[in-house]
Amino acid sequence: MNIQTEMEELESRQTQILKRITQLELSLLPPSTDEQPNATVARLSAALVAGAVKDFSFKRVPSDYYDWSLEARRDVLGAASIHHLCKSIVLVNTQAASDITDCSDRQNSKYYVVVVQYTARFSADTVKNFLYTLNNGKIPKKRFNLRLAPEEISHELTGFEHNGVTCVGMKTDIPVILDEAIVKLQPDFFWLGGGEIDLKLGIRTSEFINFAKPFIVNCSGS
Repeated sequence: MNIQTEMEELESRQTQILKRITQLELSLLPPSTDEQPNATVARLSAALVAGAVKDFSFKRVPSDYYDWSLEARRDVLGAASIHHLCKSIVLVNTQAASDITDCSDRQNSKYYVVVVQYTARFSADTVKNFLYTLNNGKIPKKRFNLRLAPEEISHELTGFEHNGVTCVGMKTDIPVILDEAIVKLQPDFFWLGGGEIDLKLGIRTSEFINFAKPFIVNCSGS
């Protein structure tokens, strides 16, 4: 066997190895929701479109996404910064009057969904003060005590599991509070839960506001 033949065989083996590596890498990538739409994506997309939202995107992430750093999450989503990564949390007013049991009164609801950045520190006191002012001081401040709702209550109200909660397509029409810091983000396109643990929703801020009709409150610090 001459040197030329040996070189050709070596090149052929290298090519085969590279192909196998590529196939392995592709097999580890999460499936694109564009290629494999599921019931959640279809249902929430329909709700957004019906609400005149045009600029949104769903993206599937790996199962260990929440073990990653915020920088890694930013990169896999293609977010503008780590400050554009947000979450929706369900709060319960534990001191609401006994006749306040649901979400029929936006100004004095038993439950609220708050959308905040992962990089921010949520302040329940600012929400308490906001609701007191919203009700023109007619309800004593002691009647507002916002706490994280138990996971089973959150699931019952929204229909979504922990880390999958989103403000779109909830089972219950829970009033939404959007942290003012998110409104100030540039570019104005942020990411939040998409209805499943490994599904994320990116949406234009102005369109989210028109869709969810949130109270915009300065309720966090960095």
